[in-house]
Amino acid sequence: MEHIVIIGNGISGVTVARHIRKLSDKKITIVSAETDYFFSRTALMYIYMGHMKFEHTQPYENWFWKKNRIELKKGYVKTIETDSKTLHFAEGDALKYDKLIIATGSKPNKFGWPGQDLDGAQGLYSKQDLDALERNAPNNQVCKRAVIVGGGLIGIELAEMLNSRNIPVTFLVREDSFWNAVLPEGESAMINRHIKNHHIDLRLGVNLKEIKAGDDGKVKSIVIAETGEEIDCNVVGLTAGVSPNILFLKDSGIETNRGVLVNRYLETNIKDIFAIGDCAEQREAIGQRRPIEAVWYTGRMMGEALAQTICDNPTKYKPGHWFNSAKFLDIEYQTYGWVFSQPRENEAHFHWMHEDDTKCITVCYDTKDKTFLGINTFGIRMRHEVFDRWLTEKRDVDYVINHLNEANFDPEFYKHFEREILAIYNNKLQIA
Repeated sequence: MEHIVIIGNGISGVTVARHIRKLSDKKITIVSAETDYFFSRTALMYIYMGHMKFEHTQPYENWFWKKNRIELKKGYVKTIETDSKTLHFAEGDALKYDKLIIATGSKPNKFGWPGQDLDGAQGLYSKQDLDALERNAPNNQVCKRAVIVGGGLIGIELAEMLNSRNIPVTFLVREDSFWNAVLPEGESAMINRHIKNHHIDLRLGVNLKEIKAGDDGKVKSIVIAETGEEIDCNVVGLTAGVSPNILFLKDSGIETNRGVLVNRYLETNIKDIFAIGDCAEQREAIGQRRPIEAVWYTGRMMGEALAQTICDNPTKYKPGHWFNSAKFLDIEYQTYGWVFSQPRENEAHFHWMHEDDTKCITVCYDTKDKTFLGINTFGIRMRHEVFDRWLTEKRDVDYVINHLNEANFDPEFYKHFEREILAIYNNKLQIA
């Protein structure tokens, strides 16, 4: 019986395992050093905030794996011997495979800062990171202040988590406005104000110089590179992005760049070895998408596509239109299609902001034929399937603005803003 071994029990690895089982009777083994069972990584923050327990983040009961004949092995893969199709573990044992799927996800970026490996300096990616945060920042008596380094989605999540326990937070952001490499100017400025309104000490345009240790060997303070200011703290959140977790592949012969290089069928350069999820890097661009996407839903889609290929139905990975969602403290954010921080050639942005400074939209469209290219929404829930359809149908921006109410997902007792948005849109057109 063909043995499929999957390294990694995140959304990508578990999805491919589940779908291979639906399609076949192949032997399946999932290898992970992180946790015994699959859990929802995006829910880690809610455990710390007291909204749920760890077991609530596990979508499947513990008996699910045995019932579905998916074997689970806890262990850390040290090396892969591709000629003999063998995994060698740090614990000294080995495992043979017929086909291997690498789904090892990401690890927090570190940039060689002095003190970056001290106790109290950590990322927010794994269950072990959550456990470390619980130890180092259980309350504002043990943790007098935390410093977060890096202004992305993980950074804002960590700020919200610490804020929920009344732990003072200083937030160091290298850019001159929060996440402005991704968000247009008006949106980024709104989020700056929103962070400060939550009594978070936001420092823009600054970099970390070093992390200093106290007499106990733990984090004591950080130093800002530009000013030399030293800030006392007990925890340093290293949230300056993530990168593929592939160091163990160094001498395997599997081709890597930033991630494991794959084609549209998610195949590596070595027969019977595949890669999916955060650790996979597309050799050829798929539209305007980045070669590596550390996004939950794309990992799931890769798993579904690869299961077909593994079960003798070769299937290309086709992610469709870009979309994503997140939260900036209590403001929900959604994006569909492409809205870049600056309009590109032959593009324009229509921007609307509500007077309460917590709701806005930005619509991107082609200036030549007015084709709708994408939308960002803050504080207003929109329906994914509606925008997905409009992007496929190549609707023009006039149609989208006039039919925004069809996309609104907020309950009927919520206040709606489509009329106001349409009036401002029409007014801008007349001025133009």
